[in-house]
Amino acid sequence: MPDSDSREMAAELFRHAYEKQMAGEYQQAIELYTRSIAAFPSAEAYTFRGWTYSFMNDYDRAIADCLEAIRVDPEFGNPYNDIGAYLIEQGKWDDAIPWFEKAIKSLRYDARCYPHFNLGRVYEHRHQWEKARECYANALALDRRYTAALAGVRRLRAMCN
Repeated sequence: MPDSDSREMAAELFRHAYEKQMAGEYQQAIELYTRSIAAFPSAEAYTFRGWTYSFMNDYDRAIADCLEAIRVDPEFGNPYNDIGAYLIEQGKWDDAIPWFEKAIKSLRYDARCYPHFNLGRVYEHRHQWEKARECYANALALDRRYTAALAGVRRLRAMCN
């Protein structure tokens, strides 16, 4: 069992990795996330390393990291949504649906509007307009400032009128 020093070191490495990721220094971010995971494996570090891989269009590695995140903490919602988003990027729209549904039901997730929105994207792609509009509306209800969800609701309202 890792001690508190390992957790603190992992958290510090994670913070530095995130800074590098946001600065577009992806390889350095991956290295720092990897060191964070070595110090103390966390669902967050795996998920964010996966996110970094996605910035490099390496969706297979991104998905693999999200699966590790789920193994570490199955209640953490972010990796479920992220897997769905990466599947969309790969053109696997239908395969993404159960991942968004799992994200919506996850116990530990602060940004629940995203899987609702992404599920709306899938339904819109499938020309299931009412389901898509409902998903966008759910996303907007969870975050009234989510402009992409508002745009989705307006776009579908205009199409269906």
